[in-house]
This record gives sequence, structure tokens and C-alpha cells, in this order.
Amino acid sequence: MDSVFKELKSNHPGLMPVNDSQLNRESWKIFQIMAEFVEGFDRLDRIRPSVSIFGSARIPPDNPYYKLTEEIALQLSNAGFSVVSGGGPGIMEAANKGAFDGKSPSIGLNIRLPKEQSGNPYQDISLTFKHFFSRKVMFVKYASAYVVMPGGFGTLDELAEILTLVQTGKTRRIPIILVASEFWEGLIGWFRDVLVKHKTISPEDLDLFKVIDDPKEVVEAIFQYYERRGFEPNARERELLLEL
Repeated sequence: MDSVFKELKSNHPGLMPVNDSQLNRESWKIFQIMAEFVEGFDRLDRIRPSVSIFGSARIPPDNPYYKLTEEIALQLSNAGFSVVSGGGPGIMEAANKGAFDGKSPSIGLNIRLPKEQSGNPYQDISLTFKHFFSRKVMFVKYASAYVVMPGGFGTLDELAEILTLVQTGKTRRIPIILVASEFWEGLIGWFRDVLVKHKTISPEDLDLFKVIDDPKEVVEAIFQYYERRGFEPNARERELLLEL
């Protein structure tokens, strides 16, 4: 590996000099990333069907959105879905707590951050990631549905990620459910009135997600989607998931 970098530098003298220790650290970083993927694949392969739930780490337990998330997760768990969250506080804790009280596994995909993130105690399976991108693959790869609760930049990032993957055909179509219509109405209006108007998305892209307020209807919407096909990916979908 070092010889490749040295040859690159000799052929491109304008490149900034990089010392050998830095190159070695970058090279070995690949193995750390590989280890995160291997552990994630190994421990999460048996959790299907599962639902990934997203939302703000800053929502306190006395907030109605926390209670709503907890109820949705409980109903999903009792319906046979493993529930996957980011493993931290706020909405993530509510999701894990609801699932922990239910019949199916509660999974937390924790991320190491300088502040805000600390693992909640309601996890049957807990994984900790250094890299957002490997963690995000785990959220998508085993999910039968996405439930998106009120949140901030991180939640919007996860929502944009799954919408982009489905829109571009890089992953299979799954139910994407935004919960709490009053929270999302401004964003959806912007999608419709600005993005569609300027043709940066197609009108049919608005059909990639649903907005639902009632916990029971969230569960019903997921079951209705899979009513005629089952939860397991078909052969084409398995190939897509291999390339995530």
C-alpha cells in the first residue's frame, strides 16, 4: 500500500507531502471500517422483519412525541417486528423502551459523538459505531419499514437517505412513514411547492412516503404493504441489498 502512495506522489509532485505514519493510519482505518460492517451483518442478520425508527435525541420523556414513539414501538414489537433505533436518548430511547416492553427484540445502533449521544438501557442488542456511513447501512439493510418521528438534522439526514435510495432504485421499496402531521406539514409543503415546481423531484416521488398520526395505523400500513408479497426480499431485492 505504501508503494502505491509513494508512486502516486512521485508522478504528481504537486501533491501535498504525507508522512508514512499518516499513510499507515489511513490504510489501517479500512480494517476498522470493515470490522464495523462484519459485526453489524453478523448480529443483525436474524432480526428480520424489523422496523427502523428515527427521531430527535433532544425530546424529553414528558414530551407527547416521546409517548407516541413508545406506543408505536410497543405495538410494532407485539406485532412481531424487531425495532431498531439509534440507541441514544430522546425519541431513540422511546423506541427502544417501547420495543423492550414488547415481544420482539429492541436493537440500538449507537454512534460515538463528542456530545449528546449516550446509550439507553432498553436494548436487547446493542452495537456501537464510529462511522455514520456504516451505521446508516445497517439501518437500511435489514429494515422492512422506516418510521420517522419529529427530529433535527440527523433525522432529516436519515429520511433523505432512504428517500434517495428508493427513488434511485439503489434499495428496495419499503414503507416510509412520517409520524406527526403537524410537524412535517411545512417540509412536505416545500417538497410539493418548491421541489416539484422546479422539477428537482417528480410529483410521484411524493408517493414514496405516507404521513400517519395514529400508532395503530402505522402498524396497519406496514402490514398492508406486505400483505401480498411477504416480508422477505425477493431475489432482485437481495441483489440490491448486497450492493448498498
